[in-house]
Amino acid sequence: MIDQLLSVSTRNALSNLAETVAPSAASPAATTGQSSFGNVLSQLAGSVSNKLEGAEAVSMKSMTGDVPTRDVVNAVMDAEQSLQTAIAIRDKIVQAYLEISRMPI
Repeated sequence: MIDQLLSVSTRNALSNLAETVAPSAASPAATTGQSSFGNVLSQLAGSVSNKLEGAEAVSMKSMTGDVPTRDVVNAVMDAEQSLQTAIAIRDKIVQAYLEISRMPI
């Protein structure tokens, strides 16, 4: 039960992150074709969310016997690794922000 709630809250947080950092059409990086920091974070959030949804779909298919257990384990482990990477990146971003905010002007 807690894992399901965590999964839902994590998925919601990732979708909120993708909406928050999505660049506007008028941003300089969007007009020059270069990827911005916001684009990279948005793509990261989208890919992690897709992997979580894919793992969930595979696990649901395994209940009917359509997918072997090995594929379910691989999908869930891949999604977990992606989520742990996204959490580590988020923690580093927060840590860098806190360090910058403590710098004297």
